[in-house]
Amino acid sequence: MDSNVSRYTNFVKAKAKELGFMGCGISEATFLEEEAPRLEKWLSENRQGEMHYMENHFDKRLDPRLLVDDAKSVISLLLNYYPEQTQTDIEAPKLSKYAYGTDYHFVIKDKLKLLLTDMQAYIGEVNGRAFVDSAPVLDKAWAAKSGLGWIGKHSNLLAKQTGSFFFIAELIVDIPLVYDGPTTDHCGTCTACIDACPTEAIVAPYVVDGSKCISYLTIELKDQIPTEFKGKTDNWMFGCDVCQDVCPWNRFSKPHNEPLFNPHPELLDMTYKDWTELTQETFSKVFKKSAVKRTKFAGLSRNISFLK
Repeated sequence: MDSNVSRYTNFVKAKAKELGFMGCGISEATFLEEEAPRLEKWLSENRQGEMHYMENHFDKRLDPRLLVDDAKSVISLLLNYYPEQTQTDIEAPKLSKYAYGTDYHFVIKDKLKLLLTDMQAYIGEVNGRAFVDSAPVLDKAWAAKSGLGWIGKHSNLLAKQTGSFFFIAELIVDIPLVYDGPTTDHCGTCTACIDACPTEAIVAPYVVDGSKCISYLTIELKDQIPTEFKGKTDNWMFGCDVCQDVCPWNRFSKPHNEPLFNPHPELLDMTYKDWTELTQETFSKVFKKSAVKRTKFAGLSRNISFLK
């Protein structure tokens, strides 16, 4: 193997660590053969609900070379978001842990830009694109392919040492690097996530019906939440962490060290009463740079009302 390829790979992994990523794995940019029939079946069974964007760019989702000219490598990165503290009022409507701090899209995009800039300074001409969960890229498939973990029965990526409370992002580049291999599945006979899902959205091991998932109902769904879910959303007003909270591997989760993911000072102490009396002004202040802005004030208010 070209000694430069090894040197460049070591540089990428060292820089990723320096930028605060908890994991960095690299795969060859090729067609995802195993995922193609799975994705096709999932879509044909309408598991995507109203997420029609999942039906678009089918080919691009499976082949990174259609996203980046002459793509050679997919660099997958994990960034921890597990918080030190969670909401204090156990009666209060719940917010998914990933949404406590600054919107991860901005935080990770900035880190990926720095990584690409550093690579260009060290290696020379490198063309690439950064992807953070907002383009037709199968994040979990690439992360699993590069050995960062395995896809669990709840369809999230799981890693033995760190659990699953992390974001996944990619940098697709046009230079060859040393490629990592996949790891093995360590879910065994455990069905904790399937048993605990409040809406029975995990319809089979490794298959989630997106249209039943509380995260989908509280974030993606723009219409009214169907009445069949009344009393079944486990007091979640934005997202849901149930399948991750019950997963035995998450006992290894350690608090993140990214200051931008720390919550707004008022957020964790907001009571049930504070949430039910939420105003546009408080919403704008507490969620100024948060991913919660996706639902807008009207969406979050709808979710909170649905819980009453």
